Amino acid sequence: MGVVDGRHLVLVGLMGSGKTTVGRVVAQRLRRELLDSDFMIEAREGRTVRAIFAEDGEDAFRAIETDVLVEALAAEDRAVIAAAGGVVLRPENRAALRESGARVVWLRADPATLVERVKGGVHRPLLDDDPRGTLERMYAERSDLYREVADAIVMVDNRSVNEIVEAVLR
Repeated sequence: MGVVDGRHLVLVGLMGSGKTTVGRVVAQRLRRELLDSDFMIEAREGRTVRAIFAEDGEDAFRAIETDVLVEALAAEDRAVIAAAGGVVLRPENRAALRESGARVVWLRADPATLVERVKGGVHRPLLDDDPRGTLERMYAERSDLYREVADAIVMVDNRSVNEIVEAVLR
């Protein structure tokens, strides 16, 4: 597990790619805390991601997302950070990931896989109208950005959580 010694491990990827689920297991294995940006945002704001989007809009949410990412990367104890799916959209976030020295792993999934995984999810306001079309568009828009920040890419399609965890730890 030497690849992440002394560094944060950050999981990035589209919603439904498994950042929280995989992050929880990886954190256990590494005996680290899991810092999940969506949970951090909700705890800090006292309301859901959906409510923030509805009440304040996406720009306000993205600003909070940036604050939470910077806060997580500044944590003294090395953690596993499950970053929000859109964290790569802002250049300052991509710079923060690079400058932090964290090991960044992109959990990459085909949009068709993600559509199945996010069915019935309540905190994903961007998917309300057209989940498949939205995920395909997000994949097209964000793939190069995820690739830019990633030290490693782990394909998650047709793999169990444990298989993904093993690949992340490698």
